[in-house]
Amino acid sequence: MALFSASSGEIRHRFQVNQEDQVKSDTAGALSFSTEDYKIFSSCKGRSNEYGIGVWDQITGKQIDFYYEPIGWSLGDADRLQWLHGTNCLLVATLFPRKDNCYISLLDFREKSMVWCWSDIGAPATDERRVRDAIAMEETNNICVVNEYEDLGFMDLRSGGGSVRWCSRSRLMKGKMPDEPCYPKLALHEGQLFSSMNDSISVFSGPDWVLTSRLRRSYGGSICDFSIGGDRLFALHNEENVFDIWETPPPPIA
Repeated sequence: MALFSASSGEIRHRFQVNQEDQVKSDTAGALSFSTEDYKIFSSCKGRSNEYGIGVWDQITGKQIDFYYEPIGWSLGDADRLQWLHGTNCLLVATLFPRKDNCYISLLDFREKSMVWCWSDIGAPATDERRVRDAIAMEETNNICVVNEYEDLGFMDLRSGGGSVRWCSRSRLMKGKMPDEPCYPKLALHEGQLFSSMNDSISVFSGPDWVLTSRLRRSYGGSICDFSIGGDRLFALHNEENVFDIWETPPPPIA
C-alpha cells in the first residue's frame, strides 16, 4: 500500500505493518481516510496473528495504531471501511460472498473497543436478504444496507446491533441476473442515497428514501464501481474502456 502524488505520480510513502520492530507481510484491503487529522485506515490480512485494521499518518507515513481482529469476528477481510467524523468511529463491514456470513461493526480507536456490532450468523443460507454493501448515515443514526435485489435495509445505531428493517419497495431489478453480475454498491452525497445495480444507478431522496431518478446507459455492461465528487458522478463499467461521467445540471439563471 502506498501514497502517490496526484500531480507528479511519484510515491510519497509506502505503508507497512510493524509489530515489535519487525515489518510484517500483510495484504491491504479496504481503505478509508480521516480528512480532519490525516489518518489512513486499511484492513490488513496477515500470515500469523496480525489480522485487523491498521492506522497510518498520511503526512509521515508512519504506523500509529493497529486494532487486532477479535476471535470469531472478521476485520482483516473487510469490504468497506468508513470513517465517521461525528462519532470518531470507524465502520468496518465484511460481507457475503467474501465470507459466508456478514459482519458490520463500529470501532472506537480511543478505547480500543468495538462499540457496535451486527452479524447475520444464524440466518438461513437461502435468505434473499444477504447484505452486499453497507454505509453509515450519521445524521439519522442509521446504517443502510442493500441486498443483491437492491432492497434497502436500515439498522438503528442506537439499538446496539438490532435487526434490519427492510424496505422492499425499492426493488428495481427485473428478470435474471446478467452473465457478469456486479453486486450493488452504496454512496451518500448531499442528503441523497445512491445505489448501483447491474447497469444502472438509482437515486433515493427524502426522509423515506423515495426513488427519485435512475441513471443508465445502453452499453458498457454492469457497473463495477462508482464515486461522487462535487457535482459529478463517475461510473466504471465491466466492459473494457467504458467509463461514464454524469453531471448535475447547473441551476437556472434567474
